[in-house]
Amino acid sequence: MAAKDDLGRRGEDIAVRYLEHQGMVVLSRNWRCRAGELDVVATDAHQLVVCEVKTRSSERFGAPAEAVDPKKAGRIKRVTQAWLAAHRVRWCDLRFDVVAVVAEPGAPARITHYRSAF
Repeated sequence: MAAKDDLGRRGEDIAVRYLEHQGMVVLSRNWRCRAGELDVVATDAHQLVVCEVKTRSSERFGAPAEAVDPKKAGRIKRVTQAWLAAHRVRWCDLRFDVVAVVAEPGAPARITHYRSAF
């Protein structure tokens, strides 16, 4: 399990650097509540962007983004409402993205950013 956790943490670090390079400002990482966790909450100065980060060491068993199914998307939306309430944000324009990272050993990571994924 530790190797999987390390891969996930590495993927999130890569995703955050990528998002910041795109001009986004990260507001929260790994924000948790009873309902679940948000990987990254950021802003692009126009809207709040909730990013689910999926990392795999290969695509042997499918692309990382395929793991974000409708059930997972619904959970992320519910947790986002909790984040908004906790941060006293009454209303803002929201976007839900998926950042997929494939980090094969010995190769540069490949990043695919799906904007407005769900």
